Amino acid sequence: MIFKRLAMDVEAAMENDPAARNKFEIILTYSGVKALSMHRFANKLFKLKLKLFARMVSQYCKFRTGIEIHPAAKIAAGVFIDHGAGVVIGETAEVGTGTVIYQGCTLGGTGKQSGKRHPTVGEHCVISAGAKILGNIKIGDYAKIGAGAVVLKDVPPHATAVGVPARVVKINGEKVNEGENL
Repeated sequence: MIFKRLAMDVEAAMENDPAARNKFEIILTYSGVKALSMHRFANKLFKLKLKLFARMVSQYCKFRTGIEIHPAAKIAAGVFIDHGAGVVIGETAEVGTGTVIYQGCTLGGTGKQSGKRHPTVGEHCVISAGAKILGNIKIGDYAKIGAGAVVLKDVPPHATAVGVPARVVKINGEKVNEGENL
């Protein structure tokens, strides 16, 4: 299972990064792949109720890669974190297969709520550099979030959202009039 997930992460890097030359290089040098592998170990510790050790692994990962993923976050295999410096993924966040997350993105909360308080990102989404997705919201499958966008409301599947606050500008590749603030 561990090697299958790693293989899916490496394959995601090969598919999404035109600079990727081979799988060996990805395993040795890609911080996103390393962070996801460490996260999976921390997640197992967290599920075994070894929460302190899980957080220690998470913080070590942040120190080594610049990517902070809470050990309780649910991240599918086949996610690609590209140039991951500054990526933050919160405790109740969920990320679907095939999603690409670029540097400086936050999947965070909006305050001190309890329960589900971080975003759920669907499958095959693109979260561009510096985007902030905040709160218990849903990003639909195949959605694209533009660089620097601040998303505070749900984004439908196959939509493109940009701006601060984010607004939908395309759905299924067709422009949307005036976009709805998100």
